[in-house]
Amino acid sequence: MRPMSVLCRLGHLKSPMACLLYNTLSPLFGWLWRWLRPRFLRVTSYIVRSARLALGWTEDSGRRENFEISDDDDDPAVKSHPVIVTSPEDQQEPLGRVGVAGSLGWPAVQPTMPRRNATKPAERQRDQDEKYRVETTDELYCCYDSTWETEETQESMHRGPWGHGRPAAGSRRNYKFSRFESAARDMQNYRHDYPNGTPNLNFYLGHEPSVPDGVYIHTFHDVWLGDYQRLEYVHTYIQWLFPLQEPGMNYEASPLTKEEIQGFLENSIAKENLLKSYKLMLDFYGIELCDERTGKVKRAKNWKDRFNNLDTHSHNNLRITRILKCQGTLGYPHYQAPLVRFFLEETLVNGQLQSVKDSVLNYFVFAVLDKKERRSLIEYAYMNYDHKDEFVWCPKKIQMMWSKQF
Repeated sequence: MRPMSVLCRLGHLKSPMACLLYNTLSPLFGWLWRWLRPRFLRVTSYIVRSARLALGWTEDSGRRENFEISDDDDDPAVKSHPVIVTSPEDQQEPLGRVGVAGSLGWPAVQPTMPRRNATKPAERQRDQDEKYRVETTDELYCCYDSTWETEETQESMHRGPWGHGRPAAGSRRNYKFSRFESAARDMQNYRHDYPNGTPNLNFYLGHEPSVPDGVYIHTFHDVWLGDYQRLEYVHTYIQWLFPLQEPGMNYEASPLTKEEIQGFLENSIAKENLLKSYKLMLDFYGIELCDERTGKVKRAKNWKDRFNNLDTHSHNNLRITRILKCQGTLGYPHYQAPLVRFFLEETLVNGQLQSVKDSVLNYFVFAVLDKKERRSLIEYAYMNYDHKDEFVWCPKKIQMMWSKQF
C-alpha cells in the first residue's frame, strides 16, 4: 500500500494524534514524491536509450539523413544540405540474420553508418574558430550574439531571457549590457531574415514613385543630392531608398520581400541605383566613397559641418543602421565593414561623433554579416576603447586573449 494511502486513511480517524501525524507528514511525502518521480523517469529513459544503442537498434531501416552543420550561422551563402547516407544493405541485401529478417517482413536491423564529416576546409575553419569558443557562464555572454559561436546551424529567434552568465555588478554595467543585448537581438533578427509584390523593386527601376512623397528614384539622385535640409527633415524617404524586410516609420512603404531581394540581386540597374543612393547619404554625412570595388570610405571635404549635424541629430543613427542592413541584403555586404571601421576610427581614435559611438558599438558592428569581419571590428574597437569604462561587446575570455597583445 502506498504511503499516501495510509496517510489518507489515518486522516479519517478521529484520534487527534493521527490527525496531527497526517497534517505533518502529508506535505513531506507529497514533496518527496514530486521530487523523485521526474528523476526516476529520466533515469529509466536513459537506461532504455543506452540499451537500444548497445543493441544497435535504429529507428529506420538503414537509410539515414545526416546534415552537414555549418559553423557560420550568419553567412547567408552557407546553408545546411541533407546528405543521404545509404548503407550497403540498400544496394544488395546480404545473407544472414538481416537478410532473413527482411525476407520475413520483419524490420531489418541495420548497422549505424558513420556520419560524413564536413570538408577539410570546414574542419580547418572549426579549428581556427575554436579559440573563440565562449562558455555561457562567461560574465558578458550574450545569448543573442552569434559572433563567438562555432557549431550552430541557425540561431534561435527566441532563446529565453537575456544572458545566461553571472549577473553584472553595478547598475551602470547592467544598463550598458542591457542596451547591447537589446541591440544584439535586433541584429540577430536581421541576420536571419524576416517576412510577396514588388513595390520596392519597381521604385528602384524607376517605374513607380515613393509614397507619400511621390518622388522617383532618379529625382532623389539628381535633385536631392546636396539638399541637406530636405534630407534631414523629411522622414519618409529613407524606407524607400534602403528597403528592409521589416517595417519602418513610413507605414506607406512596403517591407522588402524575398521576390524583390532576388530581383535586386539579378538586376544591374537596381543595384546601380542602390549604389547611387548610398553615395547620396554618404555625402549627407560628410563621407566619400573612394573605392567602389572594396567599399572603402574617407572624410569628405565638408566633413566638419556634416559631422556636427550628425552629432546633433541622433535619428541619423537609425538611418545608418538601416543602410548597413540594406547593404547586407541587397548585394553589397562587402561595403558594411569599411563603413563601420570608419565610424569606429572616428569615434574611438579621433574623438569625433561621440553621440554616435554607442550606436556604432551596439548596432553598426553587429549589422556586419561576415563573422570574420565582425570579429576583427570588435577587436579593433577593444584595442582602441577607453577602458575606464567597461567594454561589454564581447565575452571576458576574448578580452583576456586580446589583452595579452597589448
